[in-house]
Amino acid sequence: MSRADATQATGLGAWAHAIRRDRKALSGAIILAVFALVGIAGPWFAGDPSALVGVPLQPPSGAHWLGTNGQGQDVLAQLIAGTRVSLAVGFGVGLAVVLLGALVGVTAGYFGDRVDALLSVFSNVFLVLPGLPLAIVIAAYLPSGPFTVALVLTLTGWAWNARVLRAQTLALRRRDFVAAAVVAGESEWRLLLVEIVPNMLSVLVAQVIGSTVYAIGAQVGLEFLGLGDVARVTWGTMLYWAQNDAALLTGSWWTFVPPGLCVALVGFALTMLNSGFDEITNPRLQLERVWRAFLERRGVPAGRSTPVVREP
Repeated sequence: MSRADATQATGLGAWAHAIRRDRKALSGAIILAVFALVGIAGPWFAGDPSALVGVPLQPPSGAHWLGTNGQGQDVLAQLIAGTRVSLAVGFGVGLAVVLLGALVGVTAGYFGDRVDALLSVFSNVFLVLPGLPLAIVIAAYLPSGPFTVALVLTLTGWAWNARVLRAQTLALRRRDFVAAAVVAGESEWRLLLVEIVPNMLSVLVAQVIGSTVYAIGAQVGLEFLGLGDVARVTWGTMLYWAQNDAALLTGSWWTFVPPGLCVALVGFALTMLNSGFDEITNPRLQLERVWRAFLERRGVPAGRSTPVVREP
């Protein structure tokens, strides 16, 4: 069994166990699970988010727990319906951005020479372009809708991931286990998919989480500016209509606080999950956590003494 096979066989189970023990990662995972459950099952029970059910801008009441918006639609039903679309676009873009970045970055880092030079120039073109302003310009000229938003965010967000993964691949291709696999006669694509990519799993997970946070925020921003399909219910279009109805001036906080709070909670959960993964996979942070626990058991304040970690 190769090193990558052994790592892959034990790594996922170890990560699941570590997440259960890490408070940050567990908190983030629980919050995301709640939102995922609401997005999947909620629309079955929330009713039609486009139905006119009451007086416009009616405050929260027993009939409508989060009130109604400027069109007389139930805010809670819209919030639940928007959860599915917003999370689908966010996680879809997060995965697509990392897959595209991995395809370019890992290929450039492994094959080197002309392939590296060509793909690096291609990546640098996208890096020097301002991402969000470019996304606004592109979205303004394309048909509106969640797929368009996802496509625009993917095209403008993959280059940084490609640079990071290129550097990781350059470091891994010089490792002894890769040289041993080359001597054993493994093909280049097997080296990439079995030996190199699994050893970048922690980096890939961190990139997916970070890209998802970016995608959800950028999606909400684009739709708030009216560059999405305003007829489709998402967290961003809820904020767009709240702005159009002058909800802030009229004090109708229930039309814009719930979607804004959902965006903040999802971003917080993803950040906590990312921080937890970092603590799980980073040897320095693992040593510091073990050292703090050791000092606490000894009754010594952790700030008085810290372990010295030397570079290998």
